[in-house]
Amino acid sequence: MKGRLDPDADGNKDGDESIAELRTQLEVITEENEELRESYTRAKQAQYQRTALGLGLIGLLAAAAGVLLPGARDVLFALGGIGLFGAVLTYYLTPERFVSADVGRDVYAALAGNEAALVDELGLSETRLYVPTESGGDPVRLFVPQSEAYSIPEDAALADSIVVTETDDTRGVAFTPSGGPLFEAFEAARSGPAAETPEAIATQLSDALVEQFELVDSATPELDPDESRLTVATDDTVYGTLDRFDHPVASVIAVGLADGLNTPVTLEKSAANDDKSEYLLTYRWGGTDGNS
Repeated sequence: MKGRLDPDADGNKDGDESIAELRTQLEVITEENEELRESYTRAKQAQYQRTALGLGLIGLLAAAAGVLLPGARDVLFALGGIGLFGAVLTYYLTPERFVSADVGRDVYAALAGNEAALVDELGLSETRLYVPTESGGDPVRLFVPQSEAYSIPEDAALADSIVVTETDDTRGVAFTPSGGPLFEAFEAARSGPAAETPEAIATQLSDALVEQFELVDSATPELDPDESRLTVATDDTVYGTLDRFDHPVASVIAVGLADGLNTPVTLEKSAANDDKSEYLLTYRWGGTDGNS
């Protein structure tokens, strides 16, 4: 009938307007997030550039003082050169992209959750064993045996994610440990010789966790050489609680011990009983075979 109003016309119109408004709000939020990311990047770059400027000024002042003070010229010229060299490095090595700790924590949490779910669904043991290998892409593999009465499989079997062998005691799963890339970065940045004793390895890696990687506020190692056991007390971590599967903080020490001592290393975690630390990481080596 001509002139009759469509009862759905206003409803459709309102729905279209609502959708258009939501799209507009989404575009505005997306633009604001992009601006925030760019502002954060600029702020971090400006911080590096201010540091470079400060080092440069210190270098110039030291060099100028060396001209005016002949008695201390050698020392002041050396300080000036160090300051100017540090300024150049800091300026040109300023990162172009910064990733927040939340992003890394969320990515790790998802991957750790998948690996833990796989271990649970397969009904594997609670043992976490970091095994050095001489073949394959990973110098150390994280092996989770099928049962507590286990034996360590051959390198060829550990190269597979699902370790299926002829004997039940060597079956399980194997992963690339999350601490592997961190240990490689530690080795690349290390200036002195490689540590060969458990105490030296633990000290270097604990310091790296705090100073180099900044993943924890504190990491205090305590060695019991008679028991072939190392306990590391840790404080707040960037990647969340240490009870997650193959936590990077716990993993990098395990990888370093397994690689440096060339022996399998087991890892156990427990909550600390004092106010100084959050978690205790216990590593054992020698006699790690579940049948021993």
